[in-house]
Amino acid sequence: MKPRAVPAIRDAGAEDLARLPELEAASDTLLDGVTELDGVLIRSHGLPAPATTAELAAALHILVAGKPPVGFARIEEVDGQAHLEQLSVHPSAAGAGSGRLLVQSALRWAQEQGYRSMTLCTFADVPFNAPFYRSCGFEPVDDLHGELRALREHERQLGLDALGPRVAMVKELNLQ
Repeated sequence: MKPRAVPAIRDAGAEDLARLPELEAASDTLLDGVTELDGVLIRSHGLPAPATTAELAAALHILVAGKPPVGFARIEEVDGQAHLEQLSVHPSAAGAGSGRLLVQSALRWAQEQGYRSMTLCTFADVPFNAPFYRSCGFEPVDDLHGELRALREHERQLGLDALGPRVAMVKELNLQ
């Protein structure tokens, strides 16, 4: 079986933004039957609705994989540092390396913008969440404070913690 080609990563254009909410919704289906809480599998219907086109247009930066996009990375700023707010890959493209390439590209973009680190919040025990980000060099944040702490509290209020353990993570960027 021939490996699937990884699509090129590029800055999102206006024409991409309308496609991304549907892509995020499709990506969220990958969590179906994956998250476990007290021995019970939790379905993704408890996740917040995908970002709207307007919310995506207001993002600090968005990178997409492919044309049309099969994945995207949404970058915001939290506590004066880059924050990977969303990473979504369409199920048809999952496992081909687009997610890893999007993360690497997001880190490179953040470094080029002069950020010292990138944070994110994710499910601790889902293999393609925290363990994947660890393989990209992210480490759990032990002491939450400032906007990152407020963001985790907001996630709790949205009910994300009821779907499974969550963790904030950080990767320091090598500035030259």
